Amino acid sequence: MIDCAIILAGGKGTRLASVAGSVPKVLVPVGDRPVLAHQLDLLSASGYKDVRIFAGHLAEQIEAFVGANQWPSLKIQIEVETTPLGSAGAVIKKLDRLPEHFTVLYGDTMLAVDLPRMTAFHEQQGADVTILVHPNDHPYDSDLVETDSEDRVTALHAYPHPAGACFRNIVSAALYVVQRESLRSWAGRVEKCDFAKNVFPAVLASGGCLYAYHSHEYIKDMGTPDRLKKVERDLLQGRIKVGNAATPVPVVFLDRDGTLNAENGHIRSPDKLHLLPKVAEALRLMRESGYRLVVITNQPVIARGEVSVADLAAIHQKLEWELGLDGAFLDAIFYCPHHPDSGFAGERPELKMACLCRKPATGMLDLASAEFPIDFSRSWMIGDTTIDMEFANRAGLRSILVQTGSAGRDGKFPSATPNFSVNDLMEAAEIIANASKSLSEA
Repeated sequence: MIDCAIILAGGKGTRLASVAGSVPKVLVPVGDRPVLAHQLDLLSASGYKDVRIFAGHLAEQIEAFVGANQWPSLKIQIEVETTPLGSAGAVIKKLDRLPEHFTVLYGDTMLAVDLPRMTAFHEQQGADVTILVHPNDHPYDSDLVETDSEDRVTALHAYPHPAGACFRNIVSAALYVVQRESLRSWAGRVEKCDFAKNVFPAVLASGGCLYAYHSHEYIKDMGTPDRLKKVERDLLQGRIKVGNAATPVPVVFLDRDGTLNAENGHIRSPDKLHLLPKVAEALRLMRESGYRLVVITNQPVIARGEVSVADLAAIHQKLEWELGLDGAFLDAIFYCPHHPDSGFAGERPELKMACLCRKPATGMLDLASAEFPIDFSRSWMIGDTTIDMEFANRAGLRSILVQTGSAGRDGKFPSATPNFSVNDLMEAAEIIANASKSLSEA
């Protein structure tokens, strides 16, 4: 069992200066307690025994706080760095005093993560480094991760990103499990270095085994005044609880073409995907109303041989990136690659079938349910075709037809009438937000 955690608390917290004043960032209150207290509570409840706080700026305040409070199950040591060494430098300096595996937390992160589950994943994979990843609403200024189909990390893109960059919204949440010996080549160096910018890319380049641990659990950087406000609101609304990932959540299922992006025939390349007006704003409103956002889309272009799986990944990469530039994100994208009809040049015979996932069949809901538990009684479907409305009927979802894209003129299921018909995704989001508000006030 991994029972040692390192909390990185050496930064000056300049982004929080207007709020923190002369208090170190780990002592900035979230609710009525410092973020450090929330972190120590989590570590204690998760079975950790050994906690090392790497402090620098205003370290004496951190020492005083820890000394004045009690976490009986934790042995807490404070390591004070006199010269700033970056997120990784202080850890590497003390490498020989660390256990074989340890967890790393950042002091300006509020989290409610099942840490034993994450460390078990790390051990099962035999990883050198495990990075918790998730999508967020600001990938453009976040450290990003690329993975293969087995969740093994293939590339790391530390912030800042080059002009014109376009990456998937797979963000490092700054929570790591690290095998000590994977850092051995850095031992003895006394220099400022960063895990995301320097150390992990070097471990990867040398053949190290890095894994991405995908999680929908709560973990947020509260290192700016605006992000701190969001975290405080989430705490007040009861969203910051370990185990919330097991609680069924309402989901808005979204069609892609004609709903999120302009109908442009069969989209075969990223340059053909263009977001419709106010889409990001609509997604933000639904998320603020407590919904997860999941795209489910039929993509017969794969079975027809017109688009490869890699091509589709590039299209969805553009979708995720452009939404992120406008402060919105999706929790997941599921697609059906099949097509029941044959006769296309270059088609893939193994994908020509009547499957269980092509809408209006509901197989993609099974994929979504495997990612997180869904409260179907409070969930919705938004799309631009009668196929989407029939899917909603079969799945027992409330439905909204948007007048963008096909606007219901496909005529495939004329009897599949929606609960609401609106002009665009923004109007659909307002209906859902109002329904959620009415439910919470009931």
